[in-house]
Amino acid sequence: MNSEQGAQAPGGRWRECLPELGAAAFLVLSTSLAVYAYAGLGTAVMVFSGWAIVALVLLLALAPVGSKPLAEPDQRSVRVHSSFLGFWRKRSMLHDATASMAAYDAEVRPTLQHLLAARLAERHGVSLQADPATARRLLLPGHSDQALWFWLDPLRPAENDKDRRGIPPRTLAAIFDRLERL
Repeated sequence: MNSEQGAQAPGGRWRECLPELGAAAFLVLSTSLAVYAYAGLGTAVMVFSGWAIVALVLLLALAPVGSKPLAEPDQRSVRVHSSFLGFWRKRSMLHDATASMAAYDAEVRPTLQHLLAARLAERHGVSLQADPATARRLLLPGHSDQALWFWLDPLRPAENDKDRRGIPPRTLAAIFDRLERL
């Protein structure tokens, strides 16, 4: 990351929150217009004022307490983007992966393989792509666990059948458990 990307103008961090701010603005405007249509201008102004008070209370609750900045612009090496909508996108992706094998192979399987490869390289010095047999032995030491390899096998071709059921949630949880213990 170059220095131009790391440094931000004051208030530039608000851009990261634009999806959430847009959703909140839509909620405020739609409820205010609905109240205006139903009960008139006076009530709509009260509802709009109520939303403003709620927003101020939330801002006060979420604002950092100290005056010291969390990190200086030149000290930030990684910029973390967190978004409420991003959470729902990931949740939807996992739901699709449990419903469809094609969705699992296209979206979740590459992520799990990447996590497995990183864990194997960091902790055991093993490459998932170069030595999948050793990777399998390290990840799944017991014979009862061998069925989990089907879901992670880098040599298995991707499934294209959207009607075939995806990964069961219990199996996904078992894979996460093995990755944590690895």
